[in-house]
Amino acid sequence: MDPIQIDKSGKPSEPILDKLSNILKNFNDLFGNIDWSDKDRIAGIISNELPAKVASDEKFINARNNSDKQNAKIEHDAALQRVMNSLMQDQVELFKQFMNNEYFKKWLQEEVFKANYENVA
Repeated sequence: MDPIQIDKSGKPSEPILDKLSNILKNFNDLFGNIDWSDKDRIAGIISNELPAKVASDEKFINARNNSDKQNAKIEHDAALQRVMNSLMQDQVELFKQFMNNEYFKKWLQEEVFKANYENVA
């Protein structure tokens, strides 16, 4: 049996899967009206692929581990931009929403940051 993860406040941390399912629910509530060609694929990218790729970004890891939350957020947003640029050709719809829909971009930045910053053991 694995030990219970404790966050900085001393409370057991919320499992990562709960956070990812919350991202999906939030996504569907806020952006379900966007006419995605494959909504399930986009939802999977948003809830799984983006957080994983940003979490593995060396500059973000360094900022998260060695700086304050504000600087980690700045580096996180830069890392997310790099990840989105790498998806530009394969995920055109998602990239266009990220670049042209400021509300979607802000939401995505916040959700992915929460998933990656608050899940540090």
